[in-house]
Amino acid sequence: MNKKILIITGDAGESFEVLYAKQRFIEAGFTPVIAATSARPLHLVIHDFEPGWDTYVEREKGYCVVADIGFNDAHETNFYAVLCIGGRAPEYLRNDTRVIKLVQDFYHAGKYVLAICHGVQILVTAGLVANKNITCYEHVKFEVISCGGNYIGSQQAVQDGTIITGQTWESHPEFYQLVMKAL
Repeated sequence: MNKKILIITGDAGESFEVLYAKQRFIEAGFTPVIAATSARPLHLVIHDFEPGWDTYVEREKGYCVVADIGFNDAHETNFYAVLCIGGRAPEYLRNDTRVIKLVQDFYHAGKYVLAICHGVQILVTAGLVANKNITCYEHVKFEVISCGGNYIGSQQAVQDGTIITGQTWESHPEFYQLVMKAL
């Protein structure tokens, strides 16, 4: 098969989401390519859910992973699909015009645009959630609704056309069932 999947993340991307995606795509016969602001080691974080907390907690430093390419070298034509990872990385990546254009290019080419957790913030900024059924981390719900999306909080993963979204890393089973079926 050897179809390449672009994984967009950066420093403070969620460790489990990056590593699980990379390994799951390899297992399914795809070639994952991690893209960030530049090709270099990235410092990931670990987000966890603690009873009694209103939001996630951030653990000590997460795993490191190396970005294979920088955004300047990532082009939609070279990939089968794109995945936007959560964590804190999307809060700054959504301000990078290269990332926004890249995700829009995938969408307009009819390719799969995947996002999990806070990765949906990139889709929001790219203008891809209006009139779409979207799920994400519950504290990103306001952004989705404010930009015309239909937030679906009752499902761990949702597909609307070529857009597939998941709530958090706890949604991996449901999210990757939809992703692998689509791919």
